[in-house]
Amino acid sequence: MKKIAITDYAFADLSIEEAILRPEGIEVVSFKEKRSTADLIDLVHDADAVIVQFASVNAAVVNAMTKAKVIVRYGIGYDNVDTGAARERGIPVCNIPDYCIDEVADHTLAFILASTRQVVTNAVHLREGKWGLATPLSAMSSLKHLTVGIVGFGRIGREVVKRLLAFKARVLVFDPVVAADEIARSGAVAAASFDELLAQSDIVSPHCPSTPKTKHLFNSAAFAKMKPGSVFINVGRGDLADSAAITGALQSGHLAAAALDVFDPEPIPTDHPIRKMPNVILAAHIASASPSASKTLHETAARIALRAVRGETLPNIVNGVPSNR
Repeated sequence: MKKIAITDYAFADLSIEEAILRPEGIEVVSFKEKRSTADLIDLVHDADAVIVQFASVNAAVVNAMTKAKVIVRYGIGYDNVDTGAARERGIPVCNIPDYCIDEVADHTLAFILASTRQVVTNAVHLREGKWGLATPLSAMSSLKHLTVGIVGFGRIGREVVKRLLAFKARVLVFDPVVAADEIARSGAVAAASFDELLAQSDIVSPHCPSTPKTKHLFNSAAFAKMKPGSVFINVGRGDLADSAAITGALQSGHLAAAALDVFDPEPIPTDHPIRKMPNVILAAHIASASPSASKTLHETAARIALRAVRGETLPNIVNGVPSNR
């Protein structure tokens, strides 16, 4: 019997995956929570395919795979999988790049509007039995009068830009791998360098993958280049920003506010000062959530794994290993 191993999952169950795989005579083995490297090695060593959510599939785990024809990441990012080790072993790594584009773009706009219209602050103010404006009038802004900088012009970045233009914001985009004329055709004001975007934007929102080049792209130096009183939004990957640098910029007042769906590390430590800052909106990495997105994620991961077991061509290979090796 073929075996597919699922290293971890944050869902209620694996009923969708099992409904797809078990009628094909495939055994599904899994852990619910993230486990140690030793536990993962034991789980995956004889699996024909591996599906992973948040567990660290490091080189030791990859090198323990004796039969795996694919590693599938539940989601868009795949920075918790050692793609280099998988490439050396000839194991394709596949992600699921298009299952939650609208959800994440909507969540970005929700964070931006919540910050510029002080939605959370005013709601808390009212719950405390008070009335009237909870913040100085200067904290209430209209997107029509603001410049928003988008870092990364992939699927999600483009959808965020479309939404921002509907709110009449001025939009700047930085993406070193996308031509300036392509950015201009989207209706954004202009392509900009990273430093230009930081200096001119009232709100900055990254939508780029986590790679060695983008890790801590937003560090103390980057935050210092942002406009005093600007807002930082992050629904992408936690390690795009140095957590100490975000905290320091907020504590100094250089950043007026932040809205973060992701952080480094996750979960955010219970005693971390950012949890208590009234000018910070936090969520527990849930920007992708919706019933339809979740269903698509489950189904796509299972079907990619099934295709690998069958020896069929694989989609969304991110580490350059040819399908059907």
